[in-house]
Amino acid sequence: MKKYLPILKNSPFFKGLTDNEIISILHCVNATTIYRKRGSYIFRAGDSTEVMGLVVSGCVLVMQEDLWGHRNILSKCHAGDFFGEPYAASPGAVLNVSVAADEDCEIIFLNVQRLLVSCPTACEHHQKLIRNLVSVLANKILILNDKITHVGKRTTRDKLLSYLSAESIRQSSLSFDIPFDRQQLADYLCIDRAAMSTEISKLQKDGFIKTNRKHFELIVSAFR
Repeated sequence: MKKYLPILKNSPFFKGLTDNEIISILHCVNATTIYRKRGSYIFRAGDSTEVMGLVVSGCVLVMQEDLWGHRNILSKCHAGDFFGEPYAASPGAVLNVSVAADEDCEIIFLNVQRLLVSCPTACEHHQKLIRNLVSVLANKILILNDKITHVGKRTTRDKLLSYLSAESIRQSSLSFDIPFDRQQLADYLCIDRAAMSTEISKLQKDGFIKTNRKHFELIVSAFR
């Protein structure tokens, strides 16, 4: 596990903890590592889990799927990001999301239930870890709230502009890369890909944006 320390130290879950404390915590929460190939599932809707996942290489998609293959992407997790924490913290909760590898990836599973009971080793950093977990859960709520804001817009153009504006603000730049390819972006915003591509072309023609694959540039003067 020591080889993952550079990533773990930058994770909000381990904020304020030393290397030795992190190693101790990994033992406390029964940390295990798994490997998944691109396209394979890590969690499936209908499962229950006592562990949350921490991505240490590659990336995963958290999504909802129906029987006809339609996807609603909730988030994309890269190295240092967590997934499954709300379900792992709720004993018996059934997942209504699936998690699949978008790239070949390595995942560390952490048993959250070990945090919610008295620590068997009485470690001094137990309470700090619980506070960090609360912060991680709160951040996940904010991420989902952003998605609700975007998909709540009435038109495809408004959904796109809402998302791109939020990304620009989050990255503090009018020129930025997004984490999604075109199909994933359509699935995230819950819109038809063809309609989205048409609207992106119109936004470029009207001078609102410039784009090349995952890169976007917003032209602020065009909105005035």
